[in-house]
Amino acid sequence: MYELIAQGLAPEDRWRRRVPAETQIEIGRKTRPLNVSWDSKISRRHLLLELKDGKLLVEKIPEATNPVFHMGNEESSFTVLPGEHFVVGNTKFSFTNDQAFVTQDVPNPIRQKSFSAEFLRNVQYDDADRRIDVLNRLPEVIGSAGNEKDLMARLVNILLTGISTATAVAMVRQVKKNSEIEIIHWDRKLESQGDFQPSEGLIRQALRSNETILHVWDENALTNPDHKTSSNDFTIDYQNDWAFVCALGGKACQGFGIYVAGKNRGLVTPFDTDSAHSELQGDIKFTELVGSTLANVLQIQQLERQQTSLRSFFSPLVLEAFADQDPEVALAPRQCEVSVLFCDLRGFATTSEKMADNLLDLLSRVSDALGIMTRNILDLDGVVGDFHGDAAMGFWGWPIARDNTANSACKAALAIQHELAKIARDENHVLRDFQMGIGVATGNAVAGKIGTDDQVKVSAFGPVVNLAARLESITRRLGAAVLLDEATVDKLTPAHPFSIRRLVRVQPYGLQSPTTIYQLLGSHDNLDADYLTRFAAILSLVESGDWKNALTKLKTVEKPDPARDFLISFIQSHGNTAPDDWSGVISFETK
Repeated sequence: MYELIAQGLAPEDRWRRRVPAETQIEIGRKTRPLNVSWDSKISRRHLLLELKDGKLLVEKIPEATNPVFHMGNEESSFTVLPGEHFVVGNTKFSFTNDQAFVTQDVPNPIRQKSFSAEFLRNVQYDDADRRIDVLNRLPEVIGSAGNEKDLMARLVNILLTGISTATAVAMVRQVKKNSEIEIIHWDRKLESQGDFQPSEGLIRQALRSNETILHVWDENALTNPDHKTSSNDFTIDYQNDWAFVCALGGKACQGFGIYVAGKNRGLVTPFDTDSAHSELQGDIKFTELVGSTLANVLQIQQLERQQTSLRSFFSPLVLEAFADQDPEVALAPRQCEVSVLFCDLRGFATTSEKMADNLLDLLSRVSDALGIMTRNILDLDGVVGDFHGDAAMGFWGWPIARDNTANSACKAALAIQHELAKIARDENHVLRDFQMGIGVATGNAVAGKIGTDDQVKVSAFGPVVNLAARLESITRRLGAAVLLDEATVDKLTPAHPFSIRRLVRVQPYGLQSPTTIYQLLGSHDNLDADYLTRFAAILSLVESGDWKNALTKLKTVEKPDPARDFLISFIQSHGNTAPDDWSGVISFETK
């Protein structure tokens, strides 16, 4: 991996960044991510860089003011090899391909010590003013970081600046899938020291104990083979004689740690007593403080990402209800009673054929239509559970159990129906060709975060979801916009404002149990109370098997009603006579 190191006059004016291959990148005071904001002699855009075949091609941008020096000569275009550098203004740029990897080929330390967070709180800095001056830069460093990895790179530089005896710092983590130790970012004060090899054993030990662990060794152990042991558990770095790893806390930083290595402070017998350890305690406390800051920032960012993603599924009221809970606990799957709304677009197939040459526009229209569904689900404090092509599913009753879930589902269904009916009257509206069928069912389900580690969604699972989907498909047969099952009607509060009529008892395709379905009537249905009473009487004749009388009465009804037309067609398809085994249940053989 090829990297570029920028170093200004001040120790803190520094960064180390990977150079991507075959990609042009810019360096300047205002360029991203390789900006050199500390050097006024560098223009806003000063250099173009490109890595090819292990060589760094450098070209000065024509508008740049100050010269570029390579190998002591002013040049505008040149090639840099690993180990070489060039200078602009007061900043030196070093090109390197030193590798970083953990190793187990290490000697035992002559001293090991663990530091808990509680112990470090009582440690006093021996150079508090300098430490505080470095820490004061943290808000600016955090605020200017472009992403998480950039933040870690900047904090590595903070630690190198704040720990005077440190020679190398690395952000490390243990990868969950394979438990390997990954070096996220590293840097050191001196150049061209070869590969960087922090101890795998020390890192694992600190992460396992969730503490800071310090290893100190005698310089002789690094060159005398007799001092090495077969256990191979500790730090090796021929430039250093101590190293520690600070394990980071918090869920956002599980498995993360900070590795710091350096030279002793010139003691006659290096680190031979506990008092020698105390000289490093301030460095360890400083690292723990920076690590805690990083953990807190990443935790906040994680919460913000969770809130952003959850807003797509939950209404503000639902989010507020479990804001103080652990998201993993609040979203854990559990069995509960829910009211499920399944909503599907009608007219999608016809419209897609017409717009086959403009699929992006079609996608935009479908997204707008799905937006009508999801917006009304969220407005009624529901959960957007899943999408199935041109259909959406929402549900109520999880994560908060409520008594009025059926009411909320019916209100959402009517709101969706009303909005689509209004659009249908606008000849210029892009969604005028779309209608929706809606099925609502109530029953037990498992709701929560469902899926694998790689693909997780918030949804509900169970027969009630299948029933809502089947009711939606039956809306096409009966010409009804919204259909409800028995359980939903039973759960409606006594003072509900809805107009509902009972339709037929059906056996939905693929389901074992029959259910009586009801139509949730909207303002555009134009079915008055007198007609609904007459229809209910005719329906009783159909269910009792008196089809001849029922058919006569149905044909005398002049009011347009798709449900009436369905009954006439059903009776006629059976020769106008109820079969001997008629049970009052209409079976559907297809979806």
